[in-house]
Formats: sequence, C-alpha cells, structure tokens
Amino acid sequence: MTHPLSATSSGHFKIGGDLSINRLGFGAMRITGSGIWGDPADLAGARATLRRLPELHINLIDTADSYGPYVSEDLIRGTLHPYKGMVIATKGGLTRHGPNIWAALGRPEYLRQCVLMSLRRLGIERIDLWQLHRIDSQTPREDQFEVIAAMRKEGLIRHVGLSEVSIDDIQAAQKHFPVATVQSQYNLIDRRNEAVLDYCEANDIGFIPWSPLASGKLAQPGSVLDTIAKRHKLTTGATALAWLLKRSKVMLPIPGTSNVNHLVENVAGASAILKQAEFDELDAAGSRCI
Repeated sequence: MTHPLSATSSGHFKIGGDLSINRLGFGAMRITGSGIWGDPADLAGARATLRRLPELHINLIDTADSYGPYVSEDLIRGTLHPYKGMVIATKGGLTRHGPNIWAALGRPEYLRQCVLMSLRRLGIERIDLWQLHRIDSQTPREDQFEVIAAMRKEGLIRHVGLSEVSIDDIQAAQKHFPVATVQSQYNLIDRRNEAVLDYCEANDIGFIPWSPLASGKLAQPGSVLDTIAKRHKLTTGATALAWLLKRSKVMLPIPGTSNVNHLVENVAGASAILKQAEFDELDAAGSRCI
C-alpha cells in the first residue's frame, strides 16, 4: 500500500474554534544541539527538514523560547518566514542554565518578556498560539493566568495553551481566558494523562501529545506494533502516530526530528488507516506496558 505524503490525511482541527490546521504537526525541539542546548550538530539538515514541512502540508510547528534557548525560534524564522499558511506555536515560562537543565519562572514580568521576545525572534506581530510551558509553583497561578489574559486582550496572543497541567489547572485558567490547547506527555505506552485527554475531548480543546513516538518494548521485532507496522508498510513510529490520531479527534501529535527521511516516515503515518481490531490490539499491548 502506498501512502500519499501529506499531513492533510491526518484530518483537521480548529484551534480555538477558528484556526484551522492539519492534525499532524511538527515539534521543533530537536532542531537544537545535544541537551536541547545550542545549535544542532547538522545545521543544514535541520534547515532542510524545516523547508520540507510546507511541502508535506504540515502547517503547525510547535516550538519554545527555551529550545536552544532561542535557537529553534531563530532557525524557524530564518528558514520559513513569513510562514504563509502556517501556524507557529511557541511556549514560554522556562529558563535554561545549561544542557538538559530547565527551571520554571512564572513571574508576570518574565512571562510578558517571553512573549515580546518570541514576537521579535519569530518576526510576527501576534502569536497564534502561545503556551505556558509550565505553571511556576513559586508564583500564584492566578498571577500567571492574569498576565496571559492581559496579553491576549492586548492582541499579542491569539490563542492560549497550557503544558503539563491538571484538569483543575485548566478549569482555573478558563476563568481568565479560553484554553485552546493542552500539551502533555502521552503515547502508546504512557497514558498517565488519559483523564486530561478525555477532558480536552469533551471540551473541544486541542491535545498536543509530546514524546508521541515512544513505544518501548513494543518496537521490538515480532511485537504487535512491529507486526501491524509491517502490514501497513510503515515504521513502528509512524504506526504509533496512526494509533494516536485514531485515539481522539482532538489529538494533535507533533513528532520532532532534524532528519528529512525521518520526517517523511512520520508523515506516512498520517494516511495510515488502522482497522478497529488493530487499534484495539495496540491499545491493549500499550496498556500492558504501563
């Protein structure tokens, strides 16, 4: 079976009810160096991967000011600006002090600085989707939500998303602004955020699973995932993506890579049509790995 290489096959979703995207997006964390720090080892490869996105009809790119830091946003602007037909979602609220070191900082003045600097780096006047990377436990969450609401009212932000939050956090934020998306770790073998996903689906909130390709032992030769992948002539990663897309209508996977071939393999998963029996097999096998 041949699969048309287009993210349009993944289906469509309207962020905030008015911003239409193809459900398979691209995560731009991996176009940085080791430890998500500094420039990528293969700068030309990272740029080539970004240039391929519009050709594959991927029109949602998820990045953050902390990726690099700043490297990811700078590369996206240098390669794709002025982003015709593309949604560039970014995040703020984490500080970086070295490779693989992340610290939340949610003071209102810092969050405002994050938004203003992302606007400058990306070369835009308004961020279509700005996400609070983490709620800072050292700052009252209401203070963080209030400044975000003010920036939205000011027109700096079109839609607001949250990352790694509970249902209670989402409901608290909704008192200040509509929550358009929620980003949480979720994949075939990691379902700890199942309740959050169900809440998002019930409220038409886009759910952006990070680490969507993780499949652990299920990727081993002879596994259920491997068998189904071979049946569809896909990689195990692409098959895991197909499972995610079938799991929920609000699912917006953002697999990341700095390699064009890997990108193409992932996009092939957007057009894979899993039978219900195959979905159920994968669901059961993944649940046993939790």
